[in-house]
Amino acid sequence: MLTSVVDSVYSRDFAELVEPLPPDIRELTARLVALVAAHPGLSGKVAKGWKAVNFRHAGAGHVCSVFPQQDRVALYFENGRLLAQGEGLLRGDGLKKGRYLRLQPGDDIPVDTIGILLSEAIALFA
Repeated sequence: MLTSVVDSVYSRDFAELVEPLPPDIRELTARLVALVAAHPGLSGKVAKGWKAVNFRHAGAGHVCSVFPQQDRVALYFENGRLLAQGEGLLRGDGLKKGRYLRLQPGDDIPVDTIGILLSEAIALFA
């Protein structure tokens, strides 16, 4: 599964991003990136300096980023403070405008909630 997602989504840049991480984090990152990349209107790019995959929308600009770390993966919403549909999942009350969803290996990815949050984030600025 990981190989096909990596090959089809971001190939070499993505593989280099996740290579130093544990296998379960690589798999979780690939699943989350594939989910976000499938959302209509979003295009993603590996940002090596940020160690993330950034997603943009033509009308809304930078919408979100996936940040893999050694023990978790964060989905950061650039304007997360403005999102109403976090269902208690978004963290980052100390941040000025962004909020993030933190996932760990074994967590269920809240597919429907992420889809709603992405749609809401795009609608704010598109």
